[in-house]
Amino acid sequence: MSTRTMGPGYGWSWLARAVNLGRNNPKAVIGAIALVALVALIPSVVQLAAPSLFGAGPDALLTVMGLTTLASMIVFPLLIGGVLRVIDAAEHGRPVGAMSVFGAFQAGGGALRLIGFGLLMTVLYLLVFGAIVGAFGEGLPAWYMELMQLSMESGGKPVQPDDIPAPPSGLGMVMALGLLAGLFLGGAYAIGFGQVALGGRGVLAAVGDGLAGSLKNLLPIVVMAVLSIVALFALILVVALVGGLLALVGGLVHPVLAMLLVAPVYLGMIMLMYVVMFGVMYHMWRDICAEPVAPPPLPDNQVEL
Repeated sequence: MSTRTMGPGYGWSWLARAVNLGRNNPKAVIGAIALVALVALIPSVVQLAAPSLFGAGPDALLTVMGLTTLASMIVFPLLIGGVLRVIDAAEHGRPVGAMSVFGAFQAGGGALRLIGFGLLMTVLYLLVFGAIVGAFGEGLPAWYMELMQLSMESGGKPVQPDDIPAPPSGLGMVMALGLLAGLFLGGAYAIGFGQVALGGRGVLAAVGDGLAGSLKNLLPIVVMAVLSIVALFALILVVALVGGLLALVGGLVHPVLAMLLVAPVYLGMIMLMYVVMFGVMYHMWRDICAEPVAPPPLPDNQVEL
């Protein structure tokens, strides 16, 4: 299946259409994304509760982190595929509900292909970033493990700046190359997931389509990334100002009221980020891989030249 090359302006188009996601069926689309956001909280809750449930030893914490990561690698590809299918159904006017996000868990939902694609892309991520660290990040793994050890030994308390060891000299190069590789592989991830969930492609074919489509469209992906960073900075600033004002007003009455006023603001920011993320994934796949959308019919008094 061939992939299309889009102009740099599509980086803005993907973001704009993602913000407007769910206009045709907001109950299903936003509801499905909210369910995914709730499921995404479970690993963090388990890891936070791990010290009290399993002890605060480093081995127990690493075991819990490993198990939750493994579960996420199996569950989240199914949820991503489910969200893309809900969005596609809503965009095409087909009846769909929020609970359809769990359709990939059922027989015939393509679960093995979704999980296989997610695992293969994870391996690809590790290989690429491992190659970057191996080539330019001498001493970086040891420095990172030292930071992890300090974090676990602190018992959840902030690590003092004086206790943090100096980073290796290659950290800047690793971060720059890692950012570029992350943009490229992130595009391949979005396009490939659409191919598996919506295009009926196999795992290897979807990976190939994702890599080819991302390479052809690296410029609009970079444009989208730059615009996303600017928009995220503005969003965080607005949320911090509004949240701080609400916390100040609520705190005059009671701290609990302050929390109740602030929580919806931050939850709304998180939901917006999820909506935009899945919206960009869908529209990127649709423009690069799906069948071109037919143009609207011309009025009766106009003739196509």
